[in-house]
Amino acid sequence: MNFTDDTEETLRAAVWLVNSAEDPDTLETLADYDAFFANFPYSGRLDRDEAELDALRTLRPRLRTMLLAPRDEMAEHVNAALAEAHLAPRLVRHDGVDWHLHAVADERPLPERVLIETAMALIDVIRADEGSRISICADETCEALALDLSRNRSKRFCSTTCTNRNAVAAYRARRASA
Repeated sequence: MNFTDDTEETLRAAVWLVNSAEDPDTLETLADYDAFFANFPYSGRLDRDEAELDALRTLRPRLRTMLLAPRDEMAEHVNAALAEAHLAPRLVRHDGVDWHLHAVADERPLPERVLIETAMALIDVIRADEGSRISICADETCEALALDLSRNRSKRFCSTTCTNRNAVAAYRARRASA
């Protein structure tokens, strides 16, 4: 399944935010916040202050619940988020990104825009019945989310760190049994 570029980017951003809550927390300071924006530039209003940082941090558990929910529950979470928002849908093209949908006005608070953009991306996930592409990392010691956007559905780990740790463990297990 190929999602549109904006859906994939939104899913990546939401998974990054959720995973930033894992130990060690990687969204504690304004410098961490700036690093998030370096990877996931959001257009529109950016206050870039402690209040906005705290609001993003507070949003992470809700995003995790939405992203990991079974399909019918995911739809309920999406509908709840959309019902809470001040929706103002419009097609936009900016910053080298082709036409895509913005569901809320650019001047709305960033956490609201992140929540609604995530909900809009999850609409694509729900409609395509592709919720299995978002899972908990296959590393037994990790609770981070893994987002599999590969064609062959082969991504099981949240990061190269977890992938490498498990590859080394499997190698050592094979060597020990040989």
